Amino acid sequence: MVGYIDDPNVLACLYSGCEAFVFPSLYEGFGLPVLEAMQCGAPVITSNVTALPEVAGDAALLVDPTDPEAIAQAIRRVLTDPELRAELRARGLRRAQQFSWARTARLTAEAYRFAFGGEQSR
Repeated sequence: MVGYIDDPNVLACLYSGCEAFVFPSLYEGFGLPVLEAMQCGAPVITSNVTALPEVAGDAALLVDPTDPEAIAQAIRRVLTDPELRAELRARGLRRAQQFSWARTARLTAEAYRFAFGGEQSR
């Protein structure tokens, strides 16, 4: 266990070099670690609850975070199937491109304009 990583370069190296990023969270408001891992090309295994399925889309294996056997089975699949690993890496990179801070800022501004009676831009 490496503990908390506060250096973004070290974190990116860990994501990039891992065989699988396993994130069986019970509650996530968004799931930024999943996107960070995908952006670095890590094959992702994450929870099938809260916001994580929406964030991960089809770019991750989704598991019940309360089921240790399901988590173990997903890890085994990723570690023993190089084609699956490569497919998850490729899907994750594509999925991560759909999220950006610029897009988030634009959508947030649109939500505020709409909430205060303004027009939505297209």
